[in-house]
Amino acid sequence: QEQLVESGGGLVQPGGSLRLSCAASGNIASIAAIGWYRQAPGKQHQLVAVISSGGIATYPPSVKGRFTISADNAKNTVYLQMNSLKPEDTGVYYCKDPASPYWGQGTQVTVSS
Repeated sequence: QEQLVESGGGLVQPGGSLRLSCAASGNIASIAAIGWYRQAPGKQHQLVAVISSGGIATYPPSVKGRFTISADNAKNTVYLQMNSLKPEDTGVYYCKDPASPYWGQGTQVTVSS
């Protein structure tokens, strides 16, 4: 089983940027894709980006053009670059193998002036 640990969250003003990191360890050879999910207060997890092991990235319309997911295979790390942040991007961000039922501790992102 793989372990994924998120980092890089924080407080940022609207229009600002943040880069989140997802460090992978364990049985990562079995991972076919990694997704970044956002959970706003009182809401369910929402997928905001996913990248396949072949490097294909997919985004929902709400973040397309603002968020970029990338992978550094040498570092076993997946990144989420978030630009032009909006208050509605606020939430706890998690990285997860979509095929896994397990969630990590996440990293808090707050977009506020």
